[in-house]
Amino acid sequence: MCGIVGAVAERNVTAILLEGLKRLEYRGYDSAGVALFSNAGVLERRRRVGKVTELEQSLAGDPLAGRLGIAHVRWATHGAPTEQNAHPHFSNGELAIVHNGIIENHEPLRERLQGLGYAFSSDTDTEVIVHLLHHKLQDTQDLTTALKATVKELHGAYGLAVISAKQPDRLVAARSGSPLVVGLGLGENFLASDQLALRQVTDRFMYLEEGDIAEIRRDSVLIWNADGLPAEREVVQHREGAEAADKGEFRHFMLKEIHEQPKVVQRTLEGHLGQEQVLVQAFGPQAAELFGKVRNVQIVACGTSYHAGMVARYWLEGLAGIPCQVEVASEFRYRKVVVQPDTLFVSISQSGETADTLAALRNAKELGFLASLAICNVGISSLVRESDLTLLTQAGPEIGVASTKAFTTQLVALMLLTLSIGQVKGTLSADVEAELVEELRRLPTRLGEALAMDSTVEKVAELFAEKNHTLFLGRGAQFPVAMEGALKLKEISYIHAEAYPAGELKHGPLALVDSDMPVVTVAPNNELLEKLKSNLQEVRARGGELIVFADEQAGMNSGIGTHVIPMPHIVDALAPILYTIPLQLLSYYVAVLKGTDVDQPRNLAKSVTVE
Repeated sequence: MCGIVGAVAERNVTAILLEGLKRLEYRGYDSAGVALFSNAGVLERRRRVGKVTELEQSLAGDPLAGRLGIAHVRWATHGAPTEQNAHPHFSNGELAIVHNGIIENHEPLRERLQGLGYAFSSDTDTEVIVHLLHHKLQDTQDLTTALKATVKELHGAYGLAVISAKQPDRLVAARSGSPLVVGLGLGENFLASDQLALRQVTDRFMYLEEGDIAEIRRDSVLIWNADGLPAEREVVQHREGAEAADKGEFRHFMLKEIHEQPKVVQRTLEGHLGQEQVLVQAFGPQAAELFGKVRNVQIVACGTSYHAGMVARYWLEGLAGIPCQVEVASEFRYRKVVVQPDTLFVSISQSGETADTLAALRNAKELGFLASLAICNVGISSLVRESDLTLLTQAGPEIGVASTKAFTTQLVALMLLTLSIGQVKGTLSADVEAELVEELRRLPTRLGEALAMDSTVEKVAELFAEKNHTLFLGRGAQFPVAMEGALKLKEISYIHAEAYPAGELKHGPLALVDSDMPVVTVAPNNELLEKLKSNLQEVRARGGELIVFADEQAGMNSGIGTHVIPMPHIVDALAPILYTIPLQLLSYYVAVLKGTDVDQPRNLAKSVTVE
């Protein structure tokens, strides 16, 4: 969840490091810092608790300058968010380090290093690494060689960047369980946790793989793999426009990303739809053969991605006739799992670096699953590289911590998977597939129609201005959509929100309903509509205020205490994707009314790379 930026150049790199940190703010953090090998020939450091602007203001008043530097935004895991715990960390004034991840054996290492005379000034696991590296340098004068020896003693996950006052011509890095990317320039090179941090200086990147060690100089990049052998990594030219990190005409990144959904859904569908069928080969050359063997599906994910998996369960069982289980990754990885024969393991993640999901995938490889499939937004992520098959969601960079376009593109990808399995196994009729393929082509237009309701939803949000609790209801595949709506509202407005299947109202939640508890419902025109209407009458009978997003053909009208917002008609199977849009808009406008930090809600991080 932390973010790293590093640079080695023939110019002052302070501004580059600061801009990189700003571009990593979306990951979530509580402190920021920078260390440079200054023009005076020493390592200098500046750290601040809070936002990058605090660090920027400090540097404006008392500048640091240098041609070699590292910087970091931290989300606290070991030690409180204080200046002494902020990165970079030093050892004897000679070494500076920044670190993403967790070192699980930091306590015995700390005791050993204290016995060797090292004094610790922080509560972090990171400081252990820099002192251990300093100790290794007693046996070798080469920084890269010492780093190779150091990481052999580390247990856990880490992305590391180190600079040395004694070898100021290089930046060294190590990657194990936490992503790092090298940015290539002309007479200068860079390092970051995410290519987005470096888009202002380069569009050429090399992605470090698991176990890699890199030595980065102005005019060269050397890489060694996990076996210690020299390795080459492909140079990738990133084509995503720089505007991805710009809010443009929108007040917040979240609103911009909500409005990008027709475009990114269209992009996700490209290359996957034939005239009347999904193109199964788009999943990979072996996909058709593999899907033909699938008898069960196990989906594992976290947060918003978990909700997408819950929707997919309705699709896989209802359309493809395939049994499906969905589980939170942090639970799956720690329980004894009984694997049914010929089960496809599907992992879902926006970043592809979510620690629990990655661990679940690695665990699944030992459990005898038929194969693994990753649905992910980042093509070079660990999840993608370690899975047998991949479907990329093409959402582009998502800056807002509360996921929006990643969710809808995940749903589209899961529908493509459902149709592909049903097609190959012959459990889905050709006519139904052809109809859904045609509806998928129309989906971006439908999403645009839902976004046109923006001003209507903004007005509805005023009903929540003085509320502190909300109930979300849905039936069938709309129940996970209600869960996602509740998650979005609590994430960015800090309103307590819960979601229930509408049929569960009388089994407990109805006790909460009164005039201070708004009830939000999604009501597509399907076979459950009449039952849902009965559930809503239960709410009105107890004085609850209803906000209903209903199909324009559902025959529902506004009245006292009931606010019906008509939705464009859509085929039932795709309704979960469409009905997500107004719930995202609702949470956004409520958060704006509440005055919260929409893009960076408190206590949360975008890329959850620790347990």
